[in-house]
Amino acid sequence: MAAVPKQTTMAIKSYKNQAQMLVKNYLLADPFAPYTSILGGILACKVVYDLTDLISSFYIKTYPSLTKIQRVDWNNRGISTTHAIFVSALSLYFVFWSDLFSDPHLTGLMVFRSSQLSTFGLGVSLGYFFSDLAMTLWQYPALGGIEYVIHHLLSGTAVAYSMFTGEAQLYTYMVLISEVTTPEIHLRWYLDTAGMKRSTAYLINGVVIFIGWLIARVLLFGYMFYHVYLHYDQVIKMHAFGFVLVFGVPSALGILNLMWFGKIIKGLAKTLAKRRSSTKELDSEN
Repeated sequence: MAAVPKQTTMAIKSYKNQAQMLVKNYLLADPFAPYTSILGGILACKVVYDLTDLISSFYIKTYPSLTKIQRVDWNNRGISTTHAIFVSALSLYFVFWSDLFSDPHLTGLMVFRSSQLSTFGLGVSLGYFFSDLAMTLWQYPALGGIEYVIHHLLSGTAVAYSMFTGEAQLYTYMVLISEVTTPEIHLRWYLDTAGMKRSTAYLINGVVIFIGWLIARVLLFGYMFYHVYLHYDQVIKMHAFGFVLVFGVPSALGILNLMWFGKIIKGLAKTLAKRRSSTKELDSEN
């Protein structure tokens, strides 16, 4: 294997240093982070949409036969899945591993703490909510009904407030952990659209959705309110609008989550019933 020339190595290091300086001094700089992150989130959505369309055209046999609106939905779910992986990973880091909101030695109250990375992450997420809401309204109601619009409006408002003010970013990330269930939800739709509704993968995915939804969108919301109760002396010091958002948005989203959880339980029960029925028919034939 040929050695890389010294001049090439130095050029690579130079570009790497310039990229790091760009990120540090502009993309993550306090005055620019909110705006560059939102723009970056919107542009990332466009890139992912086009890549999903390109890759699916080559590797998914059923993709060319889909209707135009089905292809739009297919590619839009690619955006949603990518955002979910990004923001849920970042949320898990800030809530469970980072010292930003848990270290008692850091200055300032927990509800007012933020960092360049936490603000940047919320901006990218806000860019996604803007893009996805615009796509939903453009194709309404093909990509989602009124509950979907309400979900995005509430989420976008809470994320925007937390990003621009730096308030309650911990609670914002706690709620965003719920996005961990989004890839499974989309995989269910992909399997159904590809004609694999009776497959074992579809059944396993349904069980994973049930467990994930119960933990991330039901129990975790209960934990969030318990955390707010324990730190109410800090929460009460927030601005009035932020205080309302801390209680109002998770409550509204929690109600939506419970409604959808009921549908998930019914869907899983229906799938299991059909599975048992098919098994009995095969046994009787044998």
